[in-house]
Amino acid sequence: AMEMKAVSAGKLRALGYDAGARTLRVEFDDRRIVEYAGVPPETWRRLSTAGSMWSCFRDTIEDEFTARRVK
Repeated sequence: AMEMKAVSAGKLRALGYDAGARTLRVEFDDRRIVEYAGVPPETWRRLSTAGSMWSCFRDTIEDEFTARRVK
């Protein structure tokens, strides 16, 4: 199972990343869980250390990677 880290940034509530699969998992404040495929480790590093995680997510993830809703 992917380890999720709780966050509170905009609509983000938790983030997880699988480097082997290059998959980012995001839990939103409405309990939706979405996975983004093909996210490079560098992009994950940038997101997970961003001062404004929500802005960073919207700018670098949301429209750039294929989303698949898992819950």
